[in-house]
Amino acid sequence: MTDLQDTAAHAVRDDERRALRRDLRRRRLQLSAQEQYQAARRLCHRLRHLPEVQRARRVALYLPNDGEIDPTRLMPWLNGRGARVYLPVLRPLSHNALWFVHYHAGTPMVTNRFGIPEPCTRHGAHRARRTPAWALDLILMPLVGFDDDGQRIGMGGGFYDRTLAFTRGSGPRPRLIGLAHDCQRVERLPVAPWDVPLDAIVSDRRVVRP
Repeated sequence: MTDLQDTAAHAVRDDERRALRRDLRRRRLQLSAQEQYQAARRLCHRLRHLPEVQRARRVALYLPNDGEIDPTRLMPWLNGRGARVYLPVLRPLSHNALWFVHYHAGTPMVTNRFGIPEPCTRHGAHRARRTPAWALDLILMPLVGFDDDGQRIGMGGGFYDRTLAFTRGSGPRPRLIGLAHDCQRVERLPVAPWDVPLDAIVSDRRVVRP
């Protein structure tokens, strides 16, 4: 394949992924509040039975946005087991990468540039301590779509892929589990070479292990 053909092929795949993201985001945004509530209940029930979740003591999850399935119902169960809960924070002066910060009832929060609440890491008496991804046991991350082969697609910003690129090498690494509504499942997803492989994908109706 020539350089020109390769560039054209990449452009087609990028267009395909953008169109797919729009469709899958529309699917989850069309869910009613009751459907979202029930899906979150079923999701957390499945998560509580996974060995990766039962063993983890430092668990990162996320506050749902844009119709994402809600994992926060898992927090009381994790706290009851003595686990610490972390939330992602956008790293300043870094191109689309994340830190993680311990979250509890008294954690000071701010709104990031995407309008999503995150723990405050600014200077001051209430500045939260930042934790790198490798120091966690488990990261639960939101997905835009997934298939039965365990392939997944995110929002396109590459935040998790850049943050977790180190997991392709040796050394300590967290377990990685993607979360989504089952309506975000498709027959087959286009794969990008930078997609970091996950250990499992969990929806409100199934567990997929690549």
